[in-house]
Amino acid sequence: MLHTVLRRREGGESVGQIQPDLIIPTGKGEGQNPSVAGIDRALAEHAKREAYPEAVEQAQADFASLTGGESPNPAQKPRPLRRSCASSTAVDRRCGPSSCATTLSCNSRSGSSSAWQR
Repeated sequence: MLHTVLRRREGGESVGQIQPDLIIPTGKGEGQNPSVAGIDRALAEHAKREAYPEAVEQAQADFASLTGGESPNPAQKPRPLRRSCASSTAVDRRCGPSSCATTLSCNSRSGSSSAWQR
């Protein structure tokens, strides 16, 4: 789609004239026309990549080194431990076998000041 916009812009057409002829091929807006603002954002991003190719290469190299060359999988992120049920800062105050889903067990019924044990 970007190629079409660039080619037609070189021919002298405005984004407003090009927009009705474009169709989003996949995704949430599939089959719809992109907005003029969306086309402008794509053109601005393309211009930035063209103006600073070394910055794009460096960003890609940095990302690859941080992720080990693979894209991160959010499903494999370690889950944070829940805080004590007795704590006033706890977001989730429920305690029970279904809500204590970490490797910690909840002892809030024992009345101890520290409700979480290993």
